[in-house]
Amino acid sequence: MDNWTFGITMIVVGMGGTILTMWFLSFLMGLLKKAFPYKKEEEGK
Repeated sequence: MDNWTFGITMIVVGMGGTILTMWFLSFLMGLLKKAFPYKKEEEGK
């Protein structure tokens, strides 16, 4: 494998891994929002 092929492979794998990780984290945060919904506190307490 020459340097250009290795470089392009690393770019594709690196960007794919980054996008996959960001998708997984956004999916996890969506699940956490559904599991623990935000409730506003009452001011009169």
